[in-house]
Amino acid sequence: MGQHISEDLDQAIAQAVPEEIQSSKNTKKLFIKTYGCQMNVYDSERMRDVLAPVGYAPIDTPEGADLVVLNTCHIREKAAEKVYSELGRIKKLKNQKAEAGEGDMTVAVAGCVAQAEGEEIMRRAPVVDLVLGPQTYHKLPEMIAKVSRARGERLETDFDTQEKFDLLPAARKPNGFAAFLTIQEGCDKFCTFCVVPYTRGAEFSRPVDQIVAETRSLVAQGVKEITLLGQNVNAYRGAAPEIEGGDKWSLGQLIRHLATIGGLERLRFTTSHPRDMDEDLITAHGDETKLMPYLHLPLQAGSDRILKAMNRGHTYAEYRDLIARVRVARPDIALSSDFIVGFPGESEIDFERTMDAVREIGYGSAFSFKYSVRPGTPGAALPGQVPEDVKSERLARLQELLAQQQTDFNKSLIGKTLPILVENVSNGNKNLFGRAPYLQGTHFDGDPSLVGKMAMVKIETAGRNSLGGSLVEN
Repeated sequence: MGQHISEDLDQAIAQAVPEEIQSSKNTKKLFIKTYGCQMNVYDSERMRDVLAPVGYAPIDTPEGADLVVLNTCHIREKAAEKVYSELGRIKKLKNQKAEAGEGDMTVAVAGCVAQAEGEEIMRRAPVVDLVLGPQTYHKLPEMIAKVSRARGERLETDFDTQEKFDLLPAARKPNGFAAFLTIQEGCDKFCTFCVVPYTRGAEFSRPVDQIVAETRSLVAQGVKEITLLGQNVNAYRGAAPEIEGGDKWSLGQLIRHLATIGGLERLRFTTSHPRDMDEDLITAHGDETKLMPYLHLPLQAGSDRILKAMNRGHTYAEYRDLIARVRVARPDIALSSDFIVGFPGESEIDFERTMDAVREIGYGSAFSFKYSVRPGTPGAALPGQVPEDVKSERLARLQELLAQQQTDFNKSLIGKTLPILVENVSNGNKNLFGRAPYLQGTHFDGDPSLVGKMAMVKIETAGRNSLGGSLVEN
């Protein structure tokens, strides 16, 4: 099926793209700047895949680019303003390229800011030629062709997640030995602080055979570790192959199936929602050795009153009990979480309950933010908005506690021997760098021939963000 899809896409590109573009393959320079989450990283990689057949090759800076794509994120406050600031710099580069007689620079804004504020972007930033949402980047070649012919729509923000994945090329060119793979998009939870349901749409799960084909392609090109991505990745319910009777698979079933692929040595998944953490997935953590002992499961707040206002759909006690079951299944697991401080109505008592929850659970790593108003979300209209100075003070206290927990966890690994996926070399081809099962960057001395392989390393030093050790001979 993937081969037919790829052939259809090539035919569509051939019909849509002018001959002058088709005949100049490998001569166009592409620069993509990625903001935000891992899913945007995946989307940017897939944009490169879509544009490669029409002659676009990636470069590291926007200077001299023929196509600049800003792949945006709308989660944090002032996200759109950061995009406009970057567009001001891009405008200067575009003018310089034209004045030097080096041709035109096409500028595109993609991703969630594009989805949320597409028409406003077109109005405020005339430098932008194309605006496309996260479900439409497979149409980039066609949109570029229309712009080059001075015809057609410049704004594309339709929701059709299935079409996007059906039309993406089956083959990918990975960067390194670890890769992201989106298996699920969108969200039906409607947390009151979050814009994702409005920018990514409803929950959609890719069919199992698509995911397997993409995984096999990556592994055939040397990828050893794959991280399965989704806004609520553990809500995955994908159509299974016909040989399985057409039933939909859960994430646990998918992980067990992918683990049978030869050459694939590690699996991860992110980001999860507590309401979708079923018993089968918990069991998979205990049964499947290729699934890394690391779980990112956002709590957001420790106060039940705030969790209810956030529309999280669970209490702290339910989250705590869920974590206890995960730890029974996988005693060596490390936990990660997201926290928001200063949500509307949060009192000092509510915040202290979040601090108590962090102390009780204990995290190996975490991400924490001040609440930021996202226009169009229910949280923006809630009473009791917390002053910025109060949010900043609370965030500082929380981050100090989380930083200490992260450092303590890393130090607990000293003396242990861990498998490290070696990613590259530095310091005159002597020092090797790789990732531990818990995601920490790890440095050790060894032969460069180990790059791309698993190495056993005894951990001897630990900081907040990295580990150091020595190679253990097999």
